[in-house]
Amino acid sequence: MDKKLRKNKKVDKNAERVDLLESKLQEMETSWKRALADYKNLEKRTLEEKLLFVEFANKSLMEKLLPVLDNFSMLENHTNDVGIKMSVKELRVVLENSGLRMTEVKPGQEFDPNVMDAVDSGQGEDNKVLEVIRPGYFLKDKLIRPASVKVGRGQKP
Repeated sequence: MDKKLRKNKKVDKNAERVDLLESKLQEMETSWKRALADYKNLEKRTLEEKLLFVEFANKSLMEKLLPVLDNFSMLENHTNDVGIKMSVKELRVVLENSGLRMTEVKPGQEFDPNVMDAVDSGQGEDNKVLEVIRPGYFLKDKLIRPASVKVGRGQKP
């Protein structure tokens, strides 16, 4: 009987060890799954941050190129030189392919402070664009430069 009791105690101890090992295995599996999920989230965040960095770098470059584009556009409007016109067109195509697009601001439309800066006012229909002084631009969906416009301030009696 003494042998049987010892055998049962040994079986109980082995069962306890198995239970303990199974619980540790479960903890390790949960920990592993959590670490894998964290790694996937990190990968995703890193990719998003890289894309934002590239977009920000493009934005900075575009903002520096806009005055150059403005000057070339003025030159294009005051010359008949085919080479200059082709160069300006090519520059516009390159910038557009990089995500730059001009705001759609035209004389006669309602002044929109979200995409326009009023830099002058004059006699004309109240709160309507009288003249586009400098075009505005979006880079993808973000406004990087509002259009500079002259706005009507209403007729004087």
